[in-house]
Amino acid sequence: MTPALQASQLWKLYQAGESTVEAVRGVDVVVQPGEMVAVMGPSGCGKTTLLNILSGIDEPTSGMVAVNGQPLYGISDDARTDLRGKHFGFIFQDFNLLPVLSAVENVELPLLLNGYAPQEARQQAMKALGRVGLGDRSEHRPAELSGGQQQRVAVARAIVHQPSIILCDEPTGNLDNTTSSEVMALLTEMNQTQQTTFLIVTHDANIASLCQRTITMSDGSILTDDGSSPTEEE
Repeated sequence: MTPALQASQLWKLYQAGESTVEAVRGVDVVVQPGEMVAVMGPSGCGKTTLLNILSGIDEPTSGMVAVNGQPLYGISDDARTDLRGKHFGFIFQDFNLLPVLSAVENVELPLLLNGYAPQEARQQAMKALGRVGLGDRSEHRPAELSGGQQQRVAVARAIVHQPSIILCDEPTGNLDNTTSSEVMALLTEMNQTQQTTFLIVTHDANIASLCQRTITMSDGSILTDDGSSPTEEE
């Protein structure tokens, strides 16, 4: 089985004045298709930096990352952009919705930027909003939606192009407990029924408990990995 995400000996170094900061230190990660994996650790442990490297946002100082068997680095910027656009969806703590656009306009925007015809983009966006239970809120702007509804719009935007991998950075960090549970129920349902792969950076043990594996980081390294990826035989 080709891993959905594979990283080998990732290092990320930053210069801070005369000091060198090792933000990520020799990390190896394998995430199989259909897994839901949490990454936990204290603030400053490197988990968001790792997520940024795995998603193609921040190039590592050294090491290898492959997405569904294809290298993410050592290729042109255009090729990396295409790879990210094809395979990845992103969900952030801050919903990152454009306030002047309606829900459906926010969801369809990535498709329009990638050359979809307006009618097709609108159809796909409405379908995605329907999947997250917001088909009747499509014309509402973010300010007219609750925090939970805004995050559902962000989920719809992440899934509108049917990515195989969704990367989440504190996806429930700005939500109350009830709304957080509702959003996680939606993500879990997507994982179970569509085998979408999830990598979720979180500080919340309740969120991590919904995942099949939890990777714990400390000081830029993986401290523990409480479950192994399923093998091809499994």
